[in-house]
Amino acid sequence: MDELSHIIAQYGIYAVFALCMVEGDITLLISGAMAQGGFFGQYSFFKVLIFGTLGGMAGDHVAYGIGRIFHEKAKHYRFYQMAQPRINKLIDKFGGFAIIISKYIYGIRVAMCVFYGVGRMPFGRFLFLDFLSCFTWVVLLAG
Repeated sequence: MDELSHIIAQYGIYAVFALCMVEGDITLLISGAMAQGGFFGQYSFFKVLIFGTLGGMAGDHVAYGIGRIFHEKAKHYRFYQMAQPRINKLIDKFGGFAIIISKYIYGIRVAMCVFYGVGRMPFGRFLFLDFLSCFTWVVLLAG
């Protein structure tokens, strides 16, 4: 955790974007606290909100693209097979909005995006739902 705060301190808001692509939960907690202190300059929280949302979406879109491009091979990935029963439960219960809920369930966040790519969810719908998901995620964790 200390390393993340040093990275964010060194690279600023761009680190928030990059780190949210990979591991956003801790990043958002740290950067939210830093934003409250005005670390990112004027409109600190707004900057964290924008860069955190875009970083989360970028990471999700990479996973969606992997599922979309490699849909036959992705079905054989171990993490996909392990997460598939949990993903199916979520989708059965919440439909397309399961992507919003998946942000808060450790271990299926990336698999959910791959799953939607494999299932060929229309990109426009994925983009909208993913935006809602990432925006809410950043508000809750950084706020």
